[in-house]
Amino acid sequence: MKQIFIPGIGASLLLMTSAFMNDVSGVKYGWQTNSVVAQTPQKPPALKLVLAAERRVLLKDQQGKQKINWQGLNNQEIVKPGDILRYTLIGENSSDRPLKKLNFNQPIPKGMVYVLQSANFTGDVKISYSIDNGSSFVKNPTIKVTLPNGNVKMQPAPASAYTHIRFYSPVIAAKTTLKFTYQTQVK
Repeated sequence: MKQIFIPGIGASLLLMTSAFMNDVSGVKYGWQTNSVVAQTPQKPPALKLVLAAERRVLLKDQQGKQKINWQGLNNQEIVKPGDILRYTLIGENSSDRPLKKLNFNQPIPKGMVYVLQSANFTGDVKISYSIDNGSSFVKNPTIKVTLPNGNVKMQPAPASAYTHIRFYSPVIAAKTTLKFTYQTQVK
Protein backbone atom coordinates (compact mmCIF):
# COMPACT_ATOMS: atom_id res chain seq x y z
CA MET A 1 0.00 0.00 0.00
CA LYS A 2 1.32 3.45 -0.92
CA GLN A 3 1.98 5.72 2.06
CA ILE A 4 2.89 9.37 2.40
CA PHE A 5 5.24 10.25 5.24
CA ILE A 6 4.95 13.64 6.88
CA PRO A 7 8.43 14.12 8.41
CA GLY A 8 7.71 17.04 10.66
CA ILE A 9 4.20 18.41 10.52
CA GLY A 10 5.29 21.81 11.80
CA ALA A 11 8.08 22.18 9.26
CA SER A 12 6.20 20.74 6.31
CA LEU A 13 3.03 22.75 6.95
CA LEU A 14 5.03 25.94 7.28
CA LEU A 15 6.65 25.27 3.93
CA MET A 16 3.19 24.90 2.38
CA THR A 17 2.17 28.30 3.76
CA SER A 18 4.87 30.22 1.91
CA ALA A 19 2.37 31.73 -0.52
CA PHE A 20 -0.12 32.95 2.11
CA MET A 21 0.72 36.61 2.01
CA ASN A 22 2.17 37.08 -1.48
CA ASP A 23 -0.23 39.89 -2.39
CA VAL A 24 0.46 42.17 0.58
CA SER A 25 3.05 44.84 -0.10
CA GLY A 26 5.45 45.97 2.61
CA VAL A 27 5.04 42.82 4.65
CA LYS A 28 7.98 41.31 6.49
CA TYR A 29 7.91 37.61 7.32
CA GLY A 30 9.25 35.89 10.40
CA TRP A 31 8.97 32.13 10.95
CA GLN A 32 8.22 30.54 14.30
CA THR A 33 7.61 26.91 15.23
CA ASN A 34 4.09 26.49 13.82
CA SER A 35 3.21 30.01 12.80
CA VAL A 36 4.26 32.90 10.65
CA VAL A 37 4.14 36.49 11.81
CA ALA A 38 3.52 39.17 9.21
CA GLN A 39 4.41 42.71 10.09
CA THR A 40 5.07 46.01 8.42
CA PRO A 41 8.61 47.32 8.98
CA GLN A 42 9.21 49.11 12.32
CA LYS A 43 5.78 48.22 13.73
CA PRO A 44 4.76 45.43 16.08
CA PRO A 45 3.42 42.22 14.46
CA ALA A 46 -0.06 42.80 13.07
CA LEU A 47 -1.09 39.42 11.68
CA LYS A 48 -0.28 36.04 13.12
CA LEU A 49 -1.00 32.99 10.96
CA VAL A 50 -1.25 29.46 12.34
CA LEU A 51 -1.78 26.38 10.18
CA ALA A 52 -2.82 23.01 11.61
CA ALA A 53 -3.68 19.68 9.98
CA GLU A 54 -5.96 16.91 11.21
CA ARG A 55 -6.89 13.49 9.89
CA ARG A 56 -10.52 12.36 9.72
CA VAL A 57 -11.21 9.34 11.88
CA LEU A 58 -14.53 7.53 11.60
CA LEU A 59 -15.89 6.16 14.88
CA LYS A 60 -19.14 4.47 15.90
CA ASP A 61 -21.14 5.71 18.86
CA GLN A 62 -22.99 3.46 21.32
CA GLN A 63 -25.98 3.24 18.97
CA GLY A 64 -23.73 2.12 16.09
CA LYS A 65 -24.04 5.39 14.18
CA GLN A 66 -20.94 6.57 12.38
CA LYS A 67 -19.35 9.70 13.80
CA ILE A 68 -16.57 11.87 12.37
CA ASN A 69 -13.72 12.81 14.67
CA TRP A 70 -10.66 14.93 13.74
CA GLN A 71 -7.28 13.82 15.08
CA GLY A 72 -4.38 16.29 15.06
CA LEU A 73 -1.33 15.25 13.04
CA ASN A 74 1.97 15.09 14.86
CA ASN A 75 5.61 14.68 13.85
CA GLN A 76 6.43 11.46 12.01
CA GLU A 77 2.77 11.03 10.98
CA ILE A 78 2.02 8.61 8.13
CA VAL A 79 -1.10 9.10 6.02
CA LYS A 80 -2.48 6.51 3.63
CA PRO A 81 -4.36 6.71 0.32
CA GLY A 82 -7.97 7.63 0.94
CA ASP A 83 -7.25 9.50 4.19
CA ILE A 84 -9.05 12.85 4.46
CA LEU A 85 -7.04 15.72 5.95
CA ARG A 86 -8.53 18.96 7.21
CA TYR A 87 -6.33 22.06 7.17
CA THR A 88 -7.20 24.96 9.46
CA LEU A 89 -5.65 28.38 8.98
CA ILE A 90 -6.19 30.97 11.68
CA GLY A 91 -5.33 34.62 11.02
CA GLU A 92 -5.28 36.83 14.09
CA ASN A 93 -5.11 40.62 13.75
CA SER A 94 -3.63 41.67 17.09
CA SER A 95 -3.20 45.31 16.08
CA ASP A 96 -5.41 48.29 16.85
CA ARG A 97 -6.11 48.91 13.17
CA PRO A 98 -7.93 46.97 10.46
CA LEU A 99 -5.91 45.07 7.88
CA LYS A 100 -7.20 45.41 4.34
CA LYS A 101 -7.21 43.37 1.13
CA LEU A 102 -5.50 40.19 2.28
CA ASN A 103 -5.12 37.08 0.12
CA PHE A 104 -4.37 33.81 1.85
CA ASN A 105 -3.13 31.40 -0.85
CA GLN A 106 -2.80 27.75 0.04
CA PRO A 107 -1.40 25.17 -2.38
CA ILE A 108 -3.03 21.77 -2.54
CA PRO A 109 -0.10 19.51 -1.56
CA LYS A 110 1.26 17.06 -4.12
CA GLY A 111 -0.22 13.62 -3.62
CA MET A 112 -3.51 15.18 -2.45
CA VAL A 113 -6.80 16.08 -4.12
CA TYR A 114 -8.97 18.97 -2.94
CA VAL A 115 -12.32 17.83 -1.53
CA LEU A 116 -14.84 19.90 -3.49
CA GLN A 117 -17.02 22.28 -1.46
CA SER A 118 -15.09 21.57 1.75
CA ALA A 119 -13.86 25.16 2.22
CA ASN A 120 -15.33 26.91 5.24
CA PHE A 121 -14.55 30.24 6.88
CA THR A 122 -15.54 32.90 9.37
CA GLY A 123 -15.93 36.56 8.49
CA ASP A 124 -16.40 38.34 5.17
CA VAL A 125 -14.32 36.11 2.89
CA LYS A 126 -14.40 35.22 -0.80
CA ILE A 127 -13.02 31.89 -1.98
CA SER A 128 -11.45 31.24 -5.37
CA TYR A 129 -9.44 28.40 -6.85
CA SER A 130 -6.59 27.85 -9.26
CA ILE A 131 -6.10 24.99 -11.69
CA ASP A 132 -2.93 26.49 -13.17
CA ASN A 133 -0.47 26.36 -10.24
CA GLY A 134 -1.59 29.66 -8.77
CA SER A 135 -1.27 31.83 -11.89
CA SER A 136 -4.96 32.71 -11.88
CA PHE A 137 -7.89 32.26 -9.51
CA VAL A 138 -11.62 31.98 -10.24
CA LYS A 139 -14.70 31.11 -8.20
CA ASN A 140 -15.69 28.13 -10.38
CA PRO A 141 -12.80 26.70 -12.45
CA THR A 142 -13.71 25.17 -15.80
CA ILE A 143 -11.90 23.13 -18.41
CA LYS A 144 -12.41 22.64 -22.14
CA VAL A 145 -13.64 19.22 -23.19
CA THR A 146 -13.73 18.04 -26.80
CA LEU A 147 -16.90 16.07 -27.51
CA PRO A 148 -16.96 13.04 -29.86
CA ASN A 149 -18.49 15.22 -32.59
CA GLY A 150 -15.51 17.63 -32.38
CA ASN A 151 -17.32 20.44 -30.58
CA VAL A 152 -15.62 22.01 -27.57
CA LYS A 153 -17.60 22.43 -24.36
CA MET A 154 -16.68 24.08 -21.06
CA GLN A 155 -17.38 22.03 -17.95
CA PRO A 156 -16.51 22.28 -14.25
CA ALA A 157 -12.91 21.30 -13.51
CA PRO A 158 -12.55 18.00 -11.65
CA ALA A 159 -11.22 18.06 -8.09
CA SER A 160 -7.95 16.54 -9.30
CA ALA A 161 -7.26 19.69 -11.37
CA TYR A 162 -7.29 22.07 -8.38
CA THR A 163 -3.79 23.27 -7.43
CA HIS A 164 -4.50 26.15 -5.01
CA ILE A 165 -7.23 27.67 -2.89
CA ARG A 166 -7.41 31.38 -2.07
CA PHE A 167 -9.27 33.04 0.76
CA TYR A 168 -9.64 36.79 0.16
CA SER A 169 -10.62 39.07 3.02
CA PRO A 170 -11.40 42.70 2.16
CA VAL A 171 -10.78 43.64 5.81
CA ILE A 172 -9.80 41.99 9.08
CA ALA A 173 -11.00 44.26 11.87
CA ALA A 174 -8.66 45.18 14.70
CA LYS A 175 -8.36 42.58 17.47
CA THR A 176 -10.24 39.90 15.52
CA THR A 177 -9.51 36.42 14.26
CA LEU A 178 -10.49 34.71 11.00
CA LYS A 179 -10.60 30.96 10.58
CA PHE A 180 -10.42 29.08 7.26
CA THR A 181 -10.69 25.33 6.76
CA TYR A 182 -10.58 23.02 3.77
CA GLN A 183 -10.06 19.32 3.16
CA THR A 184 -7.88 17.20 0.92
CA GLN A 185 -7.80 13.48 0.24
CA VAL A 186 -4.60 11.46 -0.09
CA LYS A 187 -4.32 9.94 -3.60
